[in-house]
Amino acid sequence: MDKLDLLLHPVRLRIVWAMYGGRTRTTSDLCESLPDVPKATLYRHVALLAEGGLLEIADEQRVRGVVERHYRLSRDGMAVDADAAKSMSLEDHRHGFAAAMAALLAEFNAYLDRDGADPFADGVGYRQGLIWLNPNEHAEMIGELRQILAPRAANGPAPGRRPHLVSAIFFPTEEPSGLDLGNRPAGESAEGG
Repeated sequence: MDKLDLLLHPVRLRIVWAMYGGRTRTTSDLCESLPDVPKATLYRHVALLAEGGLLEIADEQRVRGVVERHYRLSRDGMAVDADAAKSMSLEDHRHGFAAAMAALLAEFNAYLDRDGADPFADGVGYRQGLIWLNPNEHAEMIGELRQILAPRAANGPAPGRRPHLVSAIFFPTEEPSGLDLGNRPAGESAEGG
């Protein structure tokens, strides 16, 4: 199974999210973090991620006669290079988006099911809106967002910190119209007046 196939599955995506931030976890820890995922399913997906090189063993300890593995994300294994992303078919993108949305929905439901969940107090947000961008503005915006998020992405676990899931979704909603309103003098409409 290639790296993209490994990542494009809702349960495996949730495991990867649960491991972010330099965390080292056992499969038992993951079972506690993802209580809605059956244990056998979780163990199977952890094994697939480890076999595929996305998880690596950070430590092993013998506990009651059984070897307990502590996993972490593999820095080399997690990188999906530009060539792999570029080679994705439209069906791969459709499958990947569906997996990401299913994982996101499962994470949100798990959050809501926790004792004391308070979306308002926790600053939960899920807004959507349209922004009109040309290709250069789109690339510029993505660069600006990376500059904002990169320093925070390096944060690790610490007292008072909780992990927050951030999802950004960008895609055009319409075909290009050929209409270029950006080059018209101020006050001139598309009809010429």
